[in-house]
Amino acid sequence: MKIVACNSNRPLAEAVAATLKLSLTRASVRRFADMEVFVEIHENIRGEDVFVVQSTSYPANDNLMELLITLDALRRSSARRVTAVMPYFGYARQDRKSGPRTPISAKLVANLITEAGADRVLTLDLHAAQIQGFFDIPVDNLYSEPLFTKDIQDRYAGRDLMIVSPDVGGVIRARAIATRLNSDLAIIDKRRERAGVSEVMNVIGDVTGRDCIMIDDIVDSGGTLCNGAAALMAHGARSVSVYITHGVLSGGAVARIAASPIEMMTITDSILATDAVKLSGNIRQLSIASLLAEAMRRISEESSVSSLFD
Repeated sequence: MKIVACNSNRPLAEAVAATLKLSLTRASVRRFADMEVFVEIHENIRGEDVFVVQSTSYPANDNLMELLITLDALRRSSARRVTAVMPYFGYARQDRKSGPRTPISAKLVANLITEAGADRVLTLDLHAAQIQGFFDIPVDNLYSEPLFTKDIQDRYAGRDLMIVSPDVGGVIRARAIATRLNSDLAIIDKRRERAGVSEVMNVIGDVTGRDCIMIDDIVDSGGTLCNGAAALMAHGARSVSVYITHGVLSGGAVARIAASPIEMMTITDSILATDAVKLSGNIRQLSIASLLAEAMRRISEESSVSSLFD
């Protein structure tokens, strides 16, 4: 079993390797003067089970090209099997035609990864579960629910919790955590006028005097969550916290969250934290290294991955 790290989130790859008591495979993933990506593997990997750790987060196109070229290098080096470990799967929000003459980019990315040489994909909390069907190779989609549930139990023990979905589309995700915690579920009904702009319309459920925890998979601009937190407080919530799997946090998102009623936002390290995130007073990170490491070990040993969530 070999682990290769590209450049998008090397600290996470190192933590995964340390959990598995392995060293990262020596490799160079660098740029030529014109910013072409060049990859060279410095160890023999013939016949090995190789895992490439790379989130396709910002800069998404650069990180995607790094992954594709690394996959090609491994295939041409006679690896027995190559697994693309993508803690954050970029382009996942483009999973359908949003209007006439628009692409389904998630399907294109799936094709590229397969053609580049991946034999299987390991990812976390896909934005849309049907993306698994875009691949003609096995896909293991891990879930953050057990990680979040344990952390909520540790941090909010004894408080009157209400789990909240920030929109109708996230109800299944929020309900899974509410069920694990034996808590009630509320839903924020919103209308999105255009991309990146949301308007909260109503809160479905009685949140008066409750400590609300919003659950979502991706936070980008943070507008939806900040508006949702304001609506919850206006409806009598005692406090609002947020648990998010992928902290994209583009533009002024960190400042927006800092100025919002959100008491604490918890994200995972599926995306490398920026300096602004590290310095933020109300954003913290949970590590997914142990979850990824265990899934990778089970894949290598040909044992069940789904039983991780039983």
